[in-house]
Amino acid sequence: MISKGLALAGGLCCALAASQFPEFSQQYKQRLSGAVDELAWVVERFDADAAALGMSRDAALTDLARGTAMARARSESMGQVLIRHERLSAHLEHLQTTNSVSAALIGWQYLDPELAQKTWGDFEPAVPATVAGAGFGLGGFLAGYTLVGMLLGGLGRVVRRKPVATPAE
Repeated sequence: MISKGLALAGGLCCALAASQFPEFSQQYKQRLSGAVDELAWVVERFDADAAALGMSRDAALTDLARGTAMARARSESMGQVLIRHERLSAHLEHLQTTNSVSAALIGWQYLDPELAQKTWGDFEPAVPATVAGAGFGLGGFLAGYTLVGMLLGGLGRVVRRKPVATPAE
C-alpha cells in the first residue's frame, strides 16, 4: 500500500514537472518574438541610413570598417546584430510553424542560450490549460508512476528475500 502511495506521489510530481514544458516553450517563444522585433528595428534603421547614403548594407558595413576605431567597432557589432537577427528570425519562424507539442519537444534544438537563461530566470510555472500541457502532464505521471513503482518493487524483492540456509557442520 505504501509503495503504491509513493508511486502515485512520484507520478504526480513528474506530471507537474512535465506539464511545464509547453508553458516554458510558450514563454520562450514570446521572449524570442520580442528579441526578433527589437533586432528588426535596429536592422531597419541601419538599412535606412545606408539607403539614404545610396549604399547597400554590405557597402555600409565596409565603409564603417574603414573608419575610425569607433566606426570599426560599430561595423563589427552591427555585423553580429545582423547575424543574430537572421538566426533568431529563423528559429522563431520554425517555432511558429510547429504545433505546441513539437515546439516543446524539438524546440530545444533552437534555444538561444542567452534568451533561454533569461526566460528560465523569469519563468513562472502555470497550470496547463492546453491539450499539450495535459498530454505532457499525463506522460509525466505515467513515467513517474512506472519508474517509482519499478524502483520500489525491485527494492521490495531485495528486502523480502529469504536468507539462504547454510548447511550445518
